[in-house]
Amino acid sequence: MSFHHLIDPCSHFVLACAHLTHFIIFSLFQKKPLTAVIKEVCDKWNLPGPDNYALQYADGVQTYITESGRCAEDLYKGIQSSDSGVRCDSLKLLADVSTDITFAQEFISRDGHSLLVKIVEDAHEAPLIMTHTLTAFMELMDHGIVSWENLSSVFIKKVNFGNAKVLDTSIQQVSLAILESMVLSSSSLFNEVKHEITLERLVSHLQVTNQQLQTKAMALLMAMLLAGGEADRQVRNIIHSSSSVGDEMAHYLYVLQTVRLNHLEARMRTPLDSYNQEQRDMLHGLRQAAFETESESGLSNERRRSLCAKEFKKLGFSNNSNPGLDLSRCPPGLLALDTMAYFASRYPDAYSRFVLENSSREDKHECPFARSSIQLTLILCEILRIGEPPSETGSDYHPIFFAQDRLLEELFCICIQLLNKTWKEMRATQEDFDKVMQVVREQITRTLSSKPTSLELFKNKVNVLNYSEILKLRQTERLHQEETLAPPVLELKERLKPELLELIRQQRLNRLCHGTLFRKISSRRRQDKLWYCRLSPNHKVLHYGDVEEETEMPSIEALQEKIPVADIKSVVTGKDCPHMKENKGKQTKEVLDLAFSITYDVEEYSLNFIASSRTDFCLWTDGLNVLLGKEMSSESMRSELEILLSMEIKLRLLDLENVPIPDTAPPIPKPPSNFNFCYDFSQAEQ
Repeated sequence: MSFHHLIDPCSHFVLACAHLTHFIIFSLFQKKPLTAVIKEVCDKWNLPGPDNYALQYADGVQTYITESGRCAEDLYKGIQSSDSGVRCDSLKLLADVSTDITFAQEFISRDGHSLLVKIVEDAHEAPLIMTHTLTAFMELMDHGIVSWENLSSVFIKKVNFGNAKVLDTSIQQVSLAILESMVLSSSSLFNEVKHEITLERLVSHLQVTNQQLQTKAMALLMAMLLAGGEADRQVRNIIHSSSSVGDEMAHYLYVLQTVRLNHLEARMRTPLDSYNQEQRDMLHGLRQAAFETESESGLSNERRRSLCAKEFKKLGFSNNSNPGLDLSRCPPGLLALDTMAYFASRYPDAYSRFVLENSSREDKHECPFARSSIQLTLILCEILRIGEPPSETGSDYHPIFFAQDRLLEELFCICIQLLNKTWKEMRATQEDFDKVMQVVREQITRTLSSKPTSLELFKNKVNVLNYSEILKLRQTERLHQEETLAPPVLELKERLKPELLELIRQQRLNRLCHGTLFRKISSRRRQDKLWYCRLSPNHKVLHYGDVEEETEMPSIEALQEKIPVADIKSVVTGKDCPHMKENKGKQTKEVLDLAFSITYDVEEYSLNFIASSRTDFCLWTDGLNVLLGKEMSSESMRSELEILLSMEIKLRLLDLENVPIPDTAPPIPKPPSNFNFCYDFSQAEQ
């Protein structure tokens, strides 16, 4: 089938006509009635029956300006032709023109959609013809002229081409799109599709490299989850098994997660009703699960109220006489009560341990379970964005969501125990409550950002991220923010290190020249005898000898013993020291941490030290290593080096405040073509 093309000064139109093989260029005037224009063109070219022709846009979407039955009739006959080539061309054109609602109405009025259904049910056509058939059917059904309910189960079985082992990708894509529309149209079709579809095949669709096919499969899965309410674990596992997710699929997952979590919004925005017996029973259930109480039936009302108030206070409610007031804030509303009740029933041992452990602490160190639970539920609602409508461009989803039925409740159970752990690590009091909650929020957010795929993985990661790790991360990020970890700054640090290390070496040697007072320790008991050791000013001899307690800094001449530095073989510390080996098992860890020795001659002799403090230990071991030409390794040296580097860097960057430091050096410009711009001093002298 070919067409006459008629070109208007404002728009391009196509005059649909059969059995013509040439093109016409003609000027149209849009002010004339369209029927008059069509008649004028037909008269000029001796075409009979102008009512059988229509104008169609040639640019963009090829929709018809008006429509009669001729084109629909021709295509209806063409798709029934015995010639496969004609059928293929007709179905391809049908797929293109079916986007126009006027044409779709004409074609459907001839029961053309039923003819397409029959072609699919027979399933005898080649893949290309089947692709055009399904595409045309999808375009026709999208107009909503015909109900999806009219489709038979045979059609659903045939259109489920996802079961084929080897199949054209384009057929798979349009088949998945049709199945998605079926699922969303009615619950009966959803059940039929769910019964017929092969989930294992959908897994393979999610793992292929074709992004469009992945997206169509994900759209179908999302439709099935939304239509099915509480989703099957098998379907969730399919989504969970997809290893790589593109941008469009990530958006589908984000929307799915948001829609599913938003069913909690009603509970989140509903405060506790003190007159609701079910809610009151849940509150008292928390109390009874935590404390072993005797039967309350024999107690007076006043005694019962007093007992309840006391136990609600131990549970951590601020309003212990009326705990419902604690749950009046929305959000989190009743959702906080739901999470607490879930924790108490799902993990009763952990719940009892939490409550009893904290109720036995001092009041100021007690971690209040109820108050913490209410705030934690609010934090989880904010992190998961419960109650917020899905964004059109959002793609931030949590894979853990698709591996768990009750994500919020299970996350709460892990995080409330994390909160108690963090509370103890921070040695927090009631005044530190907000600070603890900020740390817990950071622990949860950082762990979820790593995209854990299971609750077990989330639990392991979030527990490793303890309070000390959070402090380290904050310090690192602060340094990044201050640009002290920018590549040029790091390079500058490396260049400054040798100079600063030399400064520390000189300080260590000066300290050895000044000398230090040491106390002698025998194998039997601690002695009051003291001895002094110092390095000669030329750094060649160690002088030492016994001194009186009042002696501050004896002269070198007063120290009768000496060891040439050239004779020193090594420096040993801790349990490797000879005087520690002699008293093995009798020395405390504190003494071991302060002991060091130098061996000299042929390692037959040693001079043994026990420093009075860790600072002296670091100074002497570093100084002795410097004398031996070895690297300093004490924690004191590392700390001092970091302080000196930080100070030096800040001083050098003072002039660059608020100036961004690039990661790489700017490119060196090309040299000039000549140097004629240089001033010639020789001529000036003349």
